[in-house]
This record gives sequence, C-alpha cells and structure tokens, in this order.
Amino acid sequence: MPRVWDVPVHDSTRVRDARVAAEHAAALAGLDEQRTSTAALVATELATNLLKHAGGGRVVVDVVAPPVLAAGSQATPRVQVATVDHGPGIADVSAALRDGFTTTGSLGAGLGTCARLADDFDLHSVPGRGTVVVARIGLPGARVTDTGPAGRLRAGAVNVPFGGAEYSGDAWAWVRDGDLVTLMLADGLGHGPEAARASGAAVEALRAAAHLPPAEAVRRLDRALSGTRGAAVAVAQVDTRAAVLRFTGVGNIGARLCEGGTWRHLVSRPGIVGTHRPTTLREEEAPWADDRVLVLHSDGLPSRWSPTSDTCRTTADPAVTAAVTIRDASSPARPVRDDTAVAVLAPIPPDGP
Repeated sequence: MPRVWDVPVHDSTRVRDARVAAEHAAALAGLDEQRTSTAALVATELATNLLKHAGGGRVVVDVVAPPVLAAGSQATPRVQVATVDHGPGIADVSAALRDGFTTTGSLGAGLGTCARLADDFDLHSVPGRGTVVVARIGLPGARVTDTGPAGRLRAGAVNVPFGGAEYSGDAWAWVRDGDLVTLMLADGLGHGPEAARASGAAVEALRAAAHLPPAEAVRRLDRALSGTRGAAVAVAQVDTRAAVLRFTGVGNIGARLCEGGTWRHLVSRPGIVGTHRPTTLREEEAPWADDRVLVLHSDGLPSRWSPTSDTCRTTADPAVTAAVTIRDASSPARPVRDDTAVAVLAPIPPDGP
C-alpha cells in the first residue's frame, strides 16, 4: 500500500518529524546507511527552510519510481521529499541555491546542500505565491540514461493523504515497454487502508501490463481489483515511435493535456474499476510532441481548479509541476479535501532537465 508521510511544519518540533519520516521512507526504499543519512539531512534542511523563510508549510515524503525509466531495467525506488508553502517566495532562485546565501542571518547552506546531495532536485518559486521544492534520493549509481525516444520522457507525482493519514487511497505508477510509456493514477474508493489496498493492487497489476494498450490494461486492472472496494483509474500511454497518446479512464480521475499552451480535457467514463467497470471502454487518441504535458489528478483537487502557465512548463521536474498544482489549488485556510494525487508526464527538454 502507498505509505505517505505528510508533515505540517509550523514549529521547530515538526522538523524532527520530517527527518524521521525520511528515515522510514529510506528503509522502505532499501537505501543504505549513507543514503539514508542523506535523505534525513535533505528533509531536515528543507523543513528548516519552511520555518525560516515561509513561516511554515508542509513536507510530503514518499517512495517513488525514478523520473526516467530505462528500457529493460528494474526501476530503483527513491525517497522523494517535497515541500510546499504559501510564503513570500524567492526573488532570486539562482542566488538562493548558492552556498552562503541567506536572508535570515543563518549559514545559508540549505538549498545548495540539498541540490548537491540529491539525485534529482528542482524548485519553483514565485514572489507572493510561495515555493515548491522536490528532492529525490536513491542508491548510488541509480541514475539511468537512455537516448531512445521513450527515454526522453519523464514522470513524477505528489500524493497527499487526507487529514494526515498514514495511507493515501490514491496511488500512481508508470511503466515502460520498449517504445511504450504508460502512466496510471488510481483513486481507491473512500479513504484509509482499504482504499489504499485497492489503488495499490492497481499499481501491482500495471507492472504486468506495460505492453498492453490502455483499454486492455484497464480490463486487466479490473480483474486484479476484484475483491477490493474498487478504484477510479486513468491510464495514459505514449507510443513514442508513432508520437501518439492514448487514454482510457474510468471514474473521477481528471486528465488534461497541454498542447502548445492550450489545454484539452481527456474524458473518463463513469464506473469503478474492480466493481462496476463499463462494458465498453473508449480509447481516446491525441498527437504527442515535445511541447506536451499530461496531468492526471484525483478528485481531491477543487472542481474549480484550472491549469496555469506554470502547469504547462516542460522545463520543470514533473513532480514540481504536480506540487505547484496542489499548492495553487489550496491554501492554509482551504486545505485539500480528500486524498489528493497529481501525476505528470512530460518530455525532457533538449538541453536536459
């Protein structure tokens, strides 16, 4: 089941909680002692920054797949530490990443240290709107390179459990089979461990369905979720050789595709995978190109949420785009109202991430 640590940081006592969450996640990911210490340090630095510079925020710690999948290799899990705040933002991000930069009289080594130690690091900040930071830590040598077209795609997500619960009823996964790259988001019915068991079953089933088109993959997931309470599921697959995106959705997973700055809805059919799947599954197609960004989200986002220009940036780490989406759809006074997951698929820019 997708264990997620959601740590609200509004006083110094919660910095320790963020560190402990990173240590638990590292154990789950199978990290060695050195990388576990790195994950703990990154979580500590980022949580401390929330207090010093933003007046507080949240740290979300998760175990995730790497942002790029190599053909024929087993994905090595990484600890992802994401921070989200609604603070004053950072006026000069480049300066903030330099060691020694500070606006509070501290040593100013936090962000620069995290960027060096993490396998993946990215942030997004807008003055007056807040800051999002994502760092991932894996085993040494876990980074993969692939020059094929499918290796030019990357994915990421942020998953926030409702009410600080240990388990989120939402889960995401992505898999690759040759030139096919498939992204899935599942929302188990309700909340808590049973909802997490349903969405977790969808993740496990997807790993054996990487070669299947989306409609057939959903049929296989339907059989795998039999005996659970069921889930809303969306499956999107990019055929990188044919430059085509195919999509099948059942239930209330939102799906939006950015095409050259214009957003297009991808439509799911009513139903619940595992209990009330539609007899006929529709497979929607759209062209795929280097300016596309695909966003899948559960119904934890407010219905009035609409993408911004920040959501359509291919230069951002997909998990940063996901975190920005969650940040901009909520506020300290209006937190997320359900398990909330956002998963993003986008091309790697020509000059690299």
